[in-house]
Amino acid sequence: MVVAASEFRRVFAAFDRDADGKISAAELRLCMKAALGENMPTEEAEALVSSADADGDGLLDEEEFTKLVQFEMGDEEERCRRLMEAFRMYEMEGEGRITPASLKRMLSKLGSHQGIEECQAMICRFDLDGDGVISFEEFKIMMDA
Repeated sequence: MVVAASEFRRVFAAFDRDADGKISAAELRLCMKAALGENMPTEEAEALVSSADADGDGLLDEEEFTKLVQFEMGDEEERCRRLMEAFRMYEMEGEGRITPASLKRMLSKLGSHQGIEECQAMICRFDLDGDGVISFEEFKIMMDA
């Protein structure tokens, strides 16, 4: 995913609540709450800022912020790529879904011999739309569980 520099500037400006050209851990927490609806722990925000704070002032300037976001995006893209590779191993039928039969085959290859009913039960736990199979989106959720 390629993101234009102007997009990073726009996001940086939105995070820089006091318009001082720097993002503090507190500003980062506020924006993460607004964007994701989740509270980021203070320690986590401080650690994130610290990890990208090249000049040691405890704040992120636009360049540091951009590098941090690019790094985080790269990690997420790599994670998605690896998950897709794993998903393809399980789905085996080329239909973009894991069926009880394809799960059973892959588990057998891995040395775990489960019955079809057990595989159906495994799928049922993460089959969010109730169609009896695991889609890639459901697989990602399952792998995060």
